[in-house]
Amino acid sequence: MTPLNAAHRALGARMVDFGGWDMPVNYGSQIEEHHVVRRDAGMFDVSHMLAIDLRGPGARDFLRRALANDTDKLREPGRALYSCLLNDAGGIIDDLIVYFFTAEYFRLVVNAGRAEQDLAWLASLKERFAAALELRPRRDLAMIAVQGPNARERVWQALPETRVATEALRSFQGVQLGELMLARTGYTGEDGFELMLPAARAETLWGALIGAGVKPCGLGARDTLRLEAGMNLWGQEMDEGVSPLDAGLAWTVDLASARDFVGKAALLAHPQRRQLLGLVLAEPGGVLRGHQKVATPKGEGEITSGTFSPSLNRSIALARIPLGVEVGALVQVSVRDKQLAAKVVKPPFVRNGKVLEAVSDLLKRPLS
Repeated sequence: MTPLNAAHRALGARMVDFGGWDMPVNYGSQIEEHHVVRRDAGMFDVSHMLAIDLRGPGARDFLRRALANDTDKLREPGRALYSCLLNDAGGIIDDLIVYFFTAEYFRLVVNAGRAEQDLAWLASLKERFAAALELRPRRDLAMIAVQGPNARERVWQALPETRVATEALRSFQGVQLGELMLARTGYTGEDGFELMLPAARAETLWGALIGAGVKPCGLGARDTLRLEAGMNLWGQEMDEGVSPLDAGLAWTVDLASARDFVGKAALLAHPQRRQLLGLVLAEPGGVLRGHQKVATPKGEGEITSGTFSPSLNRSIALARIPLGVEVGALVQVSVRDKQLAAKVVKPPFVRNGKVLEAVSDLLKRPLS
């Protein structure tokens, strides 16, 4: 259980088993929770995720070799970077965010369902590279993500003492204020803060945010929001057998520089073979779901994640399809016993509360 479990139950949340964690899936209407994040401010308990602090003189060099993205980009204290943690075969062990504070102090935030695997892999790499650093899992911290166009104002209302230090933060930048960390990051396609703080203070902050007008939201809305934002989920868009090049994450992989990293040789030996693109159902009659087959002019593909999009009011999906299929193409998806038409789009579908114009324009064109 997270430190906020009792608070969720007191609010009448519907709780589910999520990878061994007792988590809220919704507090009433999942659709309303989705819309409040797009239009106002909602918050999520993400305390099941794990922060890992790396400290020591070997921290920067260790991350240069351990992560696929180039952490040398991180020079300004508080700056953050999204990256994949790869195995030697180039498969994705996990995706994560790394925060830089000093040359000897970084913080990783990893996915709940992969935390133990990540820790074990990082420990093995520490030994392999004889790295001079300490890996410290911060299980003493809680995390709350406040997301939406009014999220930052609501956080400042609940925590007025943080405003001066956070008002100038750019996207993918954080700051530590004593035991509290605020970062302008998220998993919804909206602005806001992710807050990390001692677990003992979490319930008080949760209540203060509710008092400031922030609506609690569950895992259901978090999934529809991240899918509209075109964001990957481990176990669906990626896993240890999937290359980041085939998961739409080539932009996070530094193959151009001379820097070596775990998995680089495998990626160079096995170039991209598939592409991850978006689908929008072009006719009524079904909902796009994971593992449905996609017939394209270049061969068969498969949906990795699909749902009904509250923002588009139709079904959307991410799908791994053959190279050469272009944005705007019409494909056929096997939905139960029917073949339904869908249009290929470039994700994201929604950003900052609005359906992207390129997606809207494609949907206005007749089927062909």
